[in-house]
Amino acid sequence: MSTITSVAGRGIPLTGNDIDTDRIIPARFLRCVSFDGLGDQVFKDDRAAQGGQHPFDQPQYQDASILVVNSNFGCGSSREHAPQSLSKWGIQAVVGESFAEIFFGNCVALGIPCVTASPAQVGQLQSALVADPSLKVTVDLNAMQVTWAEQQIAVEMLDGPRSMFVTGQWDSCGQLVANASQIRETATGLPYIAWAS
Repeated sequence: MSTITSVAGRGIPLTGNDIDTDRIIPARFLRCVSFDGLGDQVFKDDRAAQGGQHPFDQPQYQDASILVVNSNFGCGSSREHAPQSLSKWGIQAVVGESFAEIFFGNCVALGIPCVTASPAQVGQLQSALVADPSLKVTVDLNAMQVTWAEQQIAVEMLDGPRSMFVTGQWDSCGQLVANASQIRETATGLPYIAWAS
């Protein structure tokens, strides 16, 4: 199982409240058989409307891994394609004012920590990234802090999800593999499994 205690990298600011999953990944891309290639389609309609000026198109934010957003990010439909598309683009952590609950849960399942801070603190980080896109940002789940340059802010995450990240329990497939022998042992004692062997 893979523990996640910190994520470090360049940040990408995305301003605006109530950015929903339909904007993150438009519905026409939900027909894919796998999630491969979804990174190219993230914010597709917003990017087209902004003619190359969307942060996900701007050259200074390419290869960024920490997304910085405002309130109620990921609201709307529960499509897991939204965090998948962010992940495929390269996002490994999200800092925001607040997150829609299902979006947050889908991010946990993918190993993408989403931490919250006050509107003023999030705005401070977004402004810093506009002024200097080369800044290294670190999301530290042990200290529950986000740091950049000489700045640091306290962030929050519920104890349950935070524990899942730092212990590796967020990775359900990893847990299955790690406990394969116990699963086989339990299965041999189940009367309704015998017919399948």
